[in-house]
Parts: sequence; C-alpha cells; structure tokens
Amino acid sequence: MEVILRLYMLSYNEKRPVVCFDERPCFLIGDRVKGLEMTPGQVAKQDYAYTKHGSCSVLAAIEPKTGKRLVHVRRQRRKIEFAKFMLNLAQIYPDAETVVVVMDNLNTHCKSAFYEAFDAETAAWLSDKLEFVYTPKKASWLNMIEIEFSALSRQCLNRRIPSMNQLAQQVFIYMKERNDKGIKIQWQFDRQKARNTMNKHYKKVNTLNQKYKITSET
Repeated sequence: MEVILRLYMLSYNEKRPVVCFDERPCFLIGDRVKGLEMTPGQVAKQDYAYTKHGSCSVLAAIEPKTGKRLVHVRRQRRKIEFAKFMLNLAQIYPDAETVVVVMDNLNTHCKSAFYEAFDAETAAWLSDKLEFVYTPKKASWLNMIEIEFSALSRQCLNRRIPSMNQLAQQVFIYMKERNDKGIKIQWQFDRQKARNTMNKHYKKVNTLNQKYKITSET
C-alpha cells in the first residue's frame, strides 16, 4: 500500500508516467417490452421485464495527473485482451522510458501474456517498457481507475444496453469527452493519513507504529 501511495504523491514525470488499469464486466440487458418514451411533463418509463444478451468487458486505464485515458471493450478478458491493451497503452507513450502500471493481481495480469500474444522481440520490448505495481489483496480502492469506473457506471452505464456495439459506442463517447476535458483525479490519501487511519493494522506489524496514531487529545 505504501509503495502505491508514494507513487501517487510523486511529481509528474513524462519519462515515467503512472497509469492505473483495471477491467470491469458489463452485462448486456435489453427490454422485453418496449417502454414509454419521454413526453412533456412525463418521464420515460420501462417495463420491469428484461432480456439477457450475455456480457462483455471494459478494459480501461487512466493517468491521474494528466487525465489521459485509454479504453477497450471486448467480449472476454483473457490474456490476449490484456496483452493487446498493454501494447496499445505502451504505444501512446512513445517518449516514456518506463510506464508504471498500477493494477490488481489477477492471474491474466502478467508479462507472460505478452509472449503468448506476440513475437519474442515485441514481448521483450513491452516487458521492458512497462513496470507493474500490484495492489494488495482486498485493496482495489487503492487503484484510482476504480474512481473512473464508478463515474462510468453512474453516468453512462446506468441503463439497459442490449448489445456490445451499443455499449462500446456509449463508452467511447463518454471517455473521449472526459479525455478532451482533461479531467484529472486529485488523490488525497497519503502515507501519513494511512498510518493514522489504519493504525491498528500497522501495530500488528510492529507496535512501534503506535506513534503514528493521532487522537483528538494530541
């Protein structure tokens, strides 16, 4: 956790940008009975019955300090989808020496995926270009892409979308708008706040960490 918090507090470095990545499953839902269109003084209505059309996955990354985003919509989220996304990510940072990618420790999130998807030269280039930093287990909140996914869910995916093509169109339009506006994420939770807020966990590691606990009396 502290390694990631330190990364977030570093000044922006175009040679070593920090990017947050994750994947989000999306269920494709359609109407069984056509709803009522919106009219003056009347909101649109939909029938409770719906149809299922499978699922797809949204793969996305954000560079919090610049607001740069990248998104793919795929039918599945296997190693091949992960590898292709990472290739695309590396390509949009041609001048960076290393791209630091914060992500969870899913079994597909590994550099061996590059060697299964591409020739050895391309895979080696990607492995050298990208540095993976994994979030701890049960700590997805440390990954800032979750903030972006939360906004996406509330503002774009909070309705029935029956096909992957329609979903992809909506997601791309939404992300392009946020990209164009350069919407950034201002992360406020640093190491000192972590040591105070989560002090009981620090004390389990070493009782000397009690000193970081700030009480109302101090």
